[in-house]
Amino acid sequence: MYLADFHIHSTFSDGKQSIPEIIDLYGSQGFGAIAITDHLCESGSFLGKAAVALERTLTPDNFPLYMRILESEAERAWDQYQMIVIPGFELTKNSISNHRSAHILGLGVSKFMHADKDVLDLAREVRAQGALAIAAHPVSTRKVEKQTFHLWNRREELAQEFDAWEVASGPFLFDEVLEARLPLIASSDMHVRRQMTSYKTVLDCERHPEAILNSIRRQRLTYRFYDEPLTA
Repeated sequence: MYLADFHIHSTFSDGKQSIPEIIDLYGSQGFGAIAITDHLCESGSFLGKAAVALERTLTPDNFPLYMRILESEAERAWDQYQMIVIPGFELTKNSISNHRSAHILGLGVSKFMHADKDVLDLAREVRAQGALAIAAHPVSTRKVEKQTFHLWNRREELAQEFDAWEVASGPFLFDEVLEARLPLIASSDMHVRRQMTSYKTVLDCERHPEAILNSIRRQRLTYRFYDEPLTA
């Protein structure tokens, strides 16, 4: 069995650590798998345009470099730590209204996407890549920050369109998600080192990207709270 964290941000969006720094942090802590999931924001909205101007989002211009670095760092992560790195992004639809905001993780992605479409179309487009569509923090995160309730408000319509729903994206369990009998996943939504103290997914499968994605699809996983001293 090994620990996994499938929601992590780097300096390609609003994280404070570079991809190599993230690899070394998680590798030194003995994790078996992680996913880097930088924001990929809408391009047509005011907040999306602001993210581009502030260099807080993946774009058609920087996405090829992002994928090349993920590929090379995945090789190093395996050679140095026996850790799998899954390429990902977080499709980000931000609005002034929490009820109109939605974030969708794509795990195992290979192609750039435009985030301006409806969430149903985005989830299907992610899955058409052979990747997983994950509903990110769909209910209150119990933290003082902008919330993303749109997916949860449409959960009956969207239940079969997502491979998993985050039951935690940090240090708090989301009871509403837990009680809804949806497929689950737990991660940190890490932007800074201290956010490693959070719930994590626990897997018991081969350390191979497809085996990991299939374990999530088939819900062959558990989760637990991670609060261990950092060794790096």
